Amino acid sequence: MTSEQQAVSDWWRTSIIEMQPGEIRYRGYPIEELIGRIGFAQMIWLMTRGELPTAAQGRLLDAALMAAVDHGPQAPSIAVARMAATCGVGLNNAIASAVNLLGDVHGGAGEQAVEMYRAIAAKVDAGVALADAVRDGIDDAIALHGKFVAGFGHRFHPVDPRAPRLLELVDAAAHDGVVSGRFAAIGRAVEDELATRKGGRRIPMNIDGATAVIYAELGFPAPLARGLFCLSRSVGILAHAWEQSQQGGRNKGPIPREYLWTYDGPPQRPVPTEPTDR
Repeated sequence: MTSEQQAVSDWWRTSIIEMQPGEIRYRGYPIEELIGRIGFAQMIWLMTRGELPTAAQGRLLDAALMAAVDHGPQAPSIAVARMAATCGVGLNNAIASAVNLLGDVHGGAGEQAVEMYRAIAAKVDAGVALADAVRDGIDDAIALHGKFVAGFGHRFHPVDPRAPRLLELVDAAAHDGVVSGRFAAIGRAVEDELATRKGGRRIPMNIDGATAVIYAELGFPAPLARGLFCLSRSVGILAHAWEQSQQGGRNKGPIPREYLWTYDGPPQRPVPTEPTDR
């Protein structure tokens, strides 16, 4: 290979995939050996982490991914997917439109929760008592992101039905030595501290807090928690976009057309006969 050819080959360097005519290898594994042997969640792990997970690790990741696939058309991302589907675009456009809404407020809570859990764990590792580390971690999170602590509380569910089940799976995995269980303990300690601050009223862990426990237990960096949520929610987005395309409808907006928005601007007024200089 000439130096020029090497320079071209080095333009995109990757340890993810090796491909040439008749051969495809992901992280060194031939695709034909992976097909039928590992599941989609394990493949996500391999692609993002570089190695295959154990079967137990893959099952725990799979549980987190499947638990967050959908939360109904009141979720902005799902609503946008359905609206896009009525505008004559393809499924890929509807999915892209919806995923682009998954930002810091709608979609970023899992990443923020992992950051908080890891910051608390770092304080504990530095010798700070868990209770003090949790208090400091919550204060730091509020200072950074505002009064809503990511991963706790839900505007629809007094108790998010997904979170307790996911924590049960984490507890079982910790019992079997698959994970340490320290981030589950940290998450529960955060919930206890929030209850103390609210005078005993509990603000239960939600889906974002529970999946963040799993992602932290499995060693995923915080930014990947948002990426994993995007993959998870894309399933619901696809399902809703497809369903809406089958139901039909044209140019459906966020509310039925017989309802109009609230206008709070100036009342009707005439246009001046002469332009005014202001």
